[in-house]
Amino acid sequence: MDRYAVIGNPISHSKSPLIHTGFAEATGQAMTYTAIEGPLGGFAAAVDRFRAEGGKGLNVTVPFKLDACAYATDLADSARAAGAANALKFDGSRCLAENFDGIGLVRDIVHNLGHPVHGRRVLLLGAGGATRGALLPLLAQQPARVFVANRTVDKATSLVQEFLARGAPPSLEGGGYADLRPADCFDVVINATSASLGQELPAVPPTAVAPHALAYDMVYGKGLTPFLTLARQAGTPHLADGVGMLVEQAAEAFVWWRGVRPDTTPMIERLRVPLN
Repeated sequence: MDRYAVIGNPISHSKSPLIHTGFAEATGQAMTYTAIEGPLGGFAAAVDRFRAEGGKGLNVTVPFKLDACAYATDLADSARAAGAANALKFDGSRCLAENFDGIGLVRDIVHNLGHPVHGRRVLLLGAGGATRGALLPLLAQQPARVFVANRTVDKATSLVQEFLARGAPPSLEGGGYADLRPADCFDVVINATSASLGQELPAVPPTAVAPHALAYDMVYGKGLTPFLTLARQAGTPHLADGVGMLVEQAAEAFVWWRGVRPDTTPMIERLRVPLN
């Protein structure tokens, strides 16, 4: 039976074993999926051991996503752009790396939630790894505008300049929260910061959220976060957390490994926490 796992530290909170075991049962795949708590500073040795024991692939979570990029022999564009990998596949001496977070985000927004990105104005809050992973899949949808807003302005502008140098369209912009003018409003507003983990609110002005906008918090399982509360007060009824992104990125890894796409709807409904 083929072996897969998720590696991180800590790892006991991970939903990946539940998700992938459910996918395997639903699609009739002969595989096991477990969780590995990798020792800090010992990522490569832990992966080597898993491969020696017959492991076929890994999901990678914090704090090892950068280590996964360094370990891999072959980086997909998604992993190279993000500077991080969240999935590995082993093929003999080769180790292939992907980052499915952005694809999972876009699939959730466009297919599950029914909010097109093509031709729309998108605001990304934060300029860290989550935004890095999201940019290429979002830009592939050809939005009218993407603005990356960050507390540290230089970090946002540097990130944007890096992607523009790689061929991103001039509709990609970046700056600080203060650069969002009262006239600016966006159709899709994505909180890619970790602020919601501490029940904090990014310094985004309520005017940035259009009345018809989708407000999307990448953090999941926290209910109505301060960011989603702000969006609701700004008048939009379209609120979502990152549970769909979590399940969809897992499905992308599953397809990559097994060649079968699972139905994600039952798992999303199983893990969903009411936003109230």
